[in-house]
Amino acid sequence: MSKPKSIHQLDLQDLLNTGLNSHDAKLLQIDLKSTINGANGSNPVDLWREITSRRLLKPSYPHSVHRIVYDAVYGSYDVSAHGPPLYWFPSDVDSRQTNLGRIMEAHGPKLLGAAYKDPITSYKQFQKFSVQHQEEYWSIVLEKLSVRFQQPPKCILDTSDKSKPGGTWLPGSVLNIAECCLLSANERDNDNEKVAIVWRDERFDDLEVNKMTLNELRRQVMLVANALKGSFTKGDPIAIDMPMTVTAVVIYLAIIYAGFVVVSIADSFASKEIATRLRVSKAKATFTQDYIVRGGKKFPLYSRVVEATDRRVIVVPAIGENVDIQLRKQDISWDDFLSSAKQLPRPDYCDPVYQSSDTVTNILFSSGTTGDPKAIPWTQISPIRGAADAWAHMDVQPEDVFCWPTNLGWVMGPILLYSCFLTGGTLALYHGSPLGRGFGKFIQDARVTLLGTVPSLVKLWNSTGCMEGLDWTNIKLFATTGEASSVDDDLWLSSRAYYKPVLECCGGTELASSYVQGNVLQPQAFAAFSSASMTTGIVILDDHGVPYPDDQPCVGEVGLFPVYMGATDRLLNADHDKIYFKGMPVYNGMQLRRHGDIVKRTIGGYYMVQGRADDTMNLGGIKTSSIEIERVCEQADASIMETAAVSCQPATGGPELLAIFVVLKEGFNTEQDKLKMIFSKAIQRNLNPLFKVSFVKIVPEFPRTASNKLLRRLLRDQLKEVLHRRSKI
Repeated sequence: MSKPKSIHQLDLQDLLNTGLNSHDAKLLQIDLKSTINGANGSNPVDLWREITSRRLLKPSYPHSVHRIVYDAVYGSYDVSAHGPPLYWFPSDVDSRQTNLGRIMEAHGPKLLGAAYKDPITSYKQFQKFSVQHQEEYWSIVLEKLSVRFQQPPKCILDTSDKSKPGGTWLPGSVLNIAECCLLSANERDNDNEKVAIVWRDERFDDLEVNKMTLNELRRQVMLVANALKGSFTKGDPIAIDMPMTVTAVVIYLAIIYAGFVVVSIADSFASKEIATRLRVSKAKATFTQDYIVRGGKKFPLYSRVVEATDRRVIVVPAIGENVDIQLRKQDISWDDFLSSAKQLPRPDYCDPVYQSSDTVTNILFSSGTTGDPKAIPWTQISPIRGAADAWAHMDVQPEDVFCWPTNLGWVMGPILLYSCFLTGGTLALYHGSPLGRGFGKFIQDARVTLLGTVPSLVKLWNSTGCMEGLDWTNIKLFATTGEASSVDDDLWLSSRAYYKPVLECCGGTELASSYVQGNVLQPQAFAAFSSASMTTGIVILDDHGVPYPDDQPCVGEVGLFPVYMGATDRLLNADHDKIYFKGMPVYNGMQLRRHGDIVKRTIGGYYMVQGRADDTMNLGGIKTSSIEIERVCEQADASIMETAAVSCQPATGGPELLAIFVVLKEGFNTEQDKLKMIFSKAIQRNLNPLFKVSFVKIVPEFPRTASNKLLRRLLRDQLKEVLHRRSKI
């Protein structure tokens, strides 16, 4: 790729070449020149800030316009000297109205003393304070969430039991976290008629958005809870294997409200994987749908579940009021299941089952594909952590409408649910595929203000152009997790709402949250995390397990401070200590918690996750990561949809060989040998002149886990097989 023109060199023809019409191109050229002259064009960060604050780049413009201007502004920017280029900047006025900003203004002078200035300037100090003084931070935040204790905790954190590296949180407290979701976020107001959920079925994309008030949600949850109490014994694990619909959310809350345990199973799993999770969790029954409806087609779900279990299955109809399938003798339709509760004198009233805060309420599973997946128990504290991080970092407020296409089988499903209901926000659900325009129209029509994504989904939206012409300008921020993002796709996403921030999130099911995350009080850079999450302490370890000094730019495996509210202290089918603590170094008297990510800390203190520890490679004696190479390759040619970089030793021994697997954009037919040359030049120019691409293979798609994570291990196996065959020739 040729070096991009600078913003001073960009002319009218360059803008026209992007596909912009003549009228808009001339106006944009005039506005850019005016902005450059006003900012003197000296500092690219200041110039980009001015361009975006003046809204010169409209969401309706072709993506190529946004890309060429961004590249022109930052083309000569020295990342090694200044850190990643910034694209979004918090406002001093707005920052004081954020959730974190309000508590910093109220408590900052007392907690930080004269060092406190304002929410933006003092963010890093306040984050560090939250790590060192967790009791003070959590006592403030717990008051802001809709968490009501039947019996309050004796303290916030008890560290007297040395067998628990993470301490005991909220000891002695008793509550029902599902009941908390059904309470008014503000007890002084009558919030019963507040909209709790908005949704739409994909086949009704032109109809009004459906709405459910908090009072209606409460009544439905209690009806299902009554039916559950008539069929199961307190503490029974009950599985949910269905799309994340309004009914699924009601069932989820009802199971916990009535004193049972949710077993979360993603609706994409095959029967064998469902059976494994039902066996490990010892689930007594499963809620599912007869079908999954996507794009007007029916895909069997009930049949997959019954192949996995001989226990009872409660079947919800995907369409209409009646189940459209023949059930086994031991199974029951949704309508018949509710009928017993409907006969009660007060079917829509049910007393919650109060339990200690460390009671398990949800069993989730890792997305592993070898052996049994780890069964990860969430207590009543885990939801508090997930909601608190959304409250602090994503600034979820009662007027917000929050959508994240996900499933209750994955960690983001429960986190999304609690992040809405414990903060007073509105949950937005699209009953259908998020891949096409129907989903985007729902985001527009539901006036979504917070939109969560995964990078592969954004890449698809960007490459297909399916969201063109839709109005997403109600969105105040985006969030993304699951994989590493690319600058180009984040640029596209942010530009859909006049450059609102895309907050990167990286964590895990066992943490119930993210350990590094963007936030609304720091400037944001594309595909980068601006901070460790509130109360989270992290260090980056060198190859010998020695922590690098704080704030020093470096690359290494991350270690988490063990005191982490909401993180697991047990696994149901594996050795928790062995997986998360054994072999980790001691830092300042604390044994660090393992997470397994390789993290890069940049100049300026931003973070980039480089992949899992087992996705690193050694090329010519130089350690690098798959993600670093993939980021360069995906920008190397216009035909590239996605790349995956792996390496392995030849069968005869010797240095590791680098292979790039490629998925091309639709309509392109680039030759593999040509891509090999393009990739080699791009990697040598941008990463290291000694790196050499040995093998390129174009594939239709990449192998992924059910949670959409790229399985580089399987691609590595393919590479080994190719090298083995070559060694025999």
